[in-house]
Amino acid sequence: MQPGDTVAIVSPSGPPNAVMLRRGVERLEALGLKVVVGAHALDRQELDYLAGSDAARAADLQAAWCDPAVSAVFCCRGGYGAARLLDRLDWNAMRAAGRKVLVGSSDITALHNAFAVELGVPTLHGPMPASQIMADEKRPEPQSWESLRAALFGAGGPAHDYRVHGDRVLVPGRAEGVLSGGNLSLLASMCGTRWQPSFQGRIAFLEDVTEEPYRIDRMLTQLSQAGVFEGVRGIALGSWVDCGDPYPVLRERLAPLGVPVVAGLPVGHGSPQMSVWLGALGVIDTESCSLAGRIGEKEQAR
Repeated sequence: MQPGDTVAIVSPSGPPNAVMLRRGVERLEALGLKVVVGAHALDRQELDYLAGSDAARAADLQAAWCDPAVSAVFCCRGGYGAARLLDRLDWNAMRAAGRKVLVGSSDITALHNAFAVELGVPTLHGPMPASQIMADEKRPEPQSWESLRAALFGAGGPAHDYRVHGDRVLVPGRAEGVLSGGNLSLLASMCGTRWQPSFQGRIAFLEDVTEEPYRIDRMLTQLSQAGVFEGVRGIALGSWVDCGDPYPVLRERLAPLGVPVVAGLPVGHGSPQMSVWLGALGVIDTESCSLAGRIGEKEQAR
């Protein structure tokens, strides 16, 4: 992306706080971007955990993606609701719109996974405009902000490299593959759908928030029994905010897969929230306890 590009902000999941959304718009404008906000971004409905009707939220997302003036689509926040849009989107029209950037995390995992299946484009797992990380009253969280800026604008060339360090190794080794995944709860919820995730030949990224260890066990078991981990090359574990101590169950369920596992990456919830590219090449190196990746013409997933 370049300064002067137009980005759109939509609300595919929960309803944003209007003040925080305004701050998020201002922060993106400070990067030199032109920002347009979806017509229904601040809608409300009877189900107060959703930002407007399914039809309105889907229409905003599709209109933003199909607008030739828009280079990137930011999801304003997570919560719940993105999965409800998947069978309402005209995937043929969105495919014809070409490649651009989708940005979001948490509940937006439903879109990350569906965009990978339907459109085959890399997407950016990163902080959202109406989240505390970006829209804090004083300033964005510095590390998260710099990581997002670097991911959007690159670092002096057509390919952008990143490296995120974790704090522990569960299984040693090195692995390369396209990075896929996101929020564990959302990935489990997509099992049995046409957008069921697959980590075949890939590096799996997993994170979650406010889930007890036994529920993490249940969801990992579901993914395993659904065959999602078949052929996985490595596993990168992000943040587990308010999940108690998840590492015994993560080790017990994932170590038998026999692939490298790096953990404690500051990606997902909590602070900071580093940006990583899903659908692009990733490398796990447990000697440096890190996940590295690259986005560029030759490295993008097909």
